[in-house]
Amino acid sequence: MSFKPVYIIDGARTPFLKARNAPGPFAASDLATIAARALLARQSFVADELDEVILGCASPSPDEVNIGRVAALRMGCGQSVPGWTVMRNCASGMQALDSAVTNIQAGRSNLVLAGGADALSRAPLLFSDAMVRWLSGWYAAKTLGQRAAAIRRFKLGYLAPVIGIVKGLTDPVVGLMMGQTAENLAWRFGISREEMDAFAVRSHQRVAAAQDAGHFADELVPLVDEKGKVYAEDDGLRRDSSVEALAKLRPFFDKKYGKVTAANSSQVTDGATWLVLASEEEVQRRGLEPIGRIVDSQWAGLAPEQMGLGPVHACTPILQRHGLGLNDLDAWEINEAFAAQVMGCIAAWNDAAYCREQLGLPDALGRLDESKLNIDGGAVALGHPVGASGARIVLHLLHVLQRTGGKRGIASICIGGGQGGAMLVETMGAGA
Repeated sequence: MSFKPVYIIDGARTPFLKARNAPGPFAASDLATIAARALLARQSFVADELDEVILGCASPSPDEVNIGRVAALRMGCGQSVPGWTVMRNCASGMQALDSAVTNIQAGRSNLVLAGGADALSRAPLLFSDAMVRWLSGWYAAKTLGQRAAAIRRFKLGYLAPVIGIVKGLTDPVVGLMMGQTAENLAWRFGISREEMDAFAVRSHQRVAAAQDAGHFADELVPLVDEKGKVYAEDDGLRRDSSVEALAKLRPFFDKKYGKVTAANSSQVTDGATWLVLASEEEVQRRGLEPIGRIVDSQWAGLAPEQMGLGPVHACTPILQRHGLGLNDLDAWEINEAFAAQVMGCIAAWNDAAYCREQLGLPDALGRLDESKLNIDGGAVALGHPVGASGARIVLHLLHVLQRTGGKRGIASICIGGGQGGAMLVETMGAGA
């Protein structure tokens, strides 16, 4: 298979800040701009030498719909560097990377800044359709009589807000919230509440250990808000997390029969991640020193109500193309949308019937070695700023490989709507 190499030169991200029932201190473009400025400041080129800027964002604010261009201008790229925005739900940041790869391989670009950002704490509250219709009638009223009639038609219930993030996290085709699709996987593969909670606790424990060891230091850019408060680390970590404490929480998505809780789900979060990508020619011309390369990528579709299994469907073709087994890789990053979702992926690969019927394999692919999976924790403890997560797992995977002496790994993510995305990456020196 011929795949023109695309190199990852460097990357950086903001701390992931947990949403706390109010707008966070930073807009998505603030997060993207701050991270990009710090990343670009340490490069041997300047911002206006980039060929393009590509930003994934699932929930841009109405005044920054093409947030990629806004961020490009704010970070100092100048007017001549194009900036654009991509959206593939949870994989928007990975889609930005893949779009950069495509343009580099096509020869349209040689040096690209790509990544993702979202400030989900700032997801809007909306008027209901009934309220919008009432307002339309109110503004159309010309006389006092017409306005009086409009007032008589008004109902207090019209003022009930529609929570934007709830609509955004609900699949419009099957009518299920993302957490309900995780419940489907728990039922399908017999995953217990206790197993989910244990997975969540392990995620917090791994993030705590990684923070203490400084394993996120190379990728983090501290934030400072307008009051001078410094945000230096991901703040969703619960060091006191325990299976006993999590067992006390009620199911969130299926309150009567469910197993998925807020604690064994990813956190609603704000954050941004960027990577600098370059062609082989640009690496040689500028004398750049890559940290790795993107070897392959894959997108896959599946039933929306089973969307959490997207990584299974996206990773398997990559493994087949490169003649790899699950445990031939040195490290894995699978975004932890829900504990049940990652556990469902592990179960599906180890299920002969699923592999035969859904993947066309002769037998089960095997049991993924979980000591290689999300070794520094994941979104259950770090959070999941939807637009940024796909880029974060690629960046962190490379750092894990470098730290552990690994050569090759896959980053993968499930996608609302019934899709999966995956990228195979290698550190420098690994065989292509």
